[in-house]
Amino acid sequence: MEPRISLITLGVADLDRSYRFYADGLGFPTTRRPEGGIVFFQTKGAVLALFPYSQLATDVGPEWNVARSKFSGITLAHNVRERHEVDELLDLARAAGAVVVKPAAEAEWGGYQGCFTDPDGYSWEVAWGAFDFNEDGSLQVS
Repeated sequence: MEPRISLITLGVADLDRSYRFYADGLGFPTTRRPEGGIVFFQTKGAVLALFPYSQLATDVGPEWNVARSKFSGITLAHNVRERHEVDELLDLARAAGAVVVKPAAEAEWGGYQGCFTDPDGYSWEVAWGAFDFNEDGSLQVS
């Protein structure tokens, strides 16, 4: 298997609301609209998709269509190049309707980070630290 993640799909309760959060609130680029039943956002990494939760769960298998717990066991992350960008991004997310669940603070690993949740409760970490980036903006892990 080629070590690559092509697509991350979030199961959402309200496709229109989540579309507005990511497209209008955070500025994620897309050519799709919720009327099409699924929305894809082109990022500088994997494509982020939004799809109705019940349909996504049914697609995985009939016994998977159950209510999500508060914490799904997955955290999405957005790493930034400058420390001040953590605060700016948390403010942008809050203005778009996110809940900041962990205000920006010094991290025990030496960086600076905070967390917010999107309208469906998916957790996003925003972090600055000793990260290297590829030319396309993707994170470089050494």
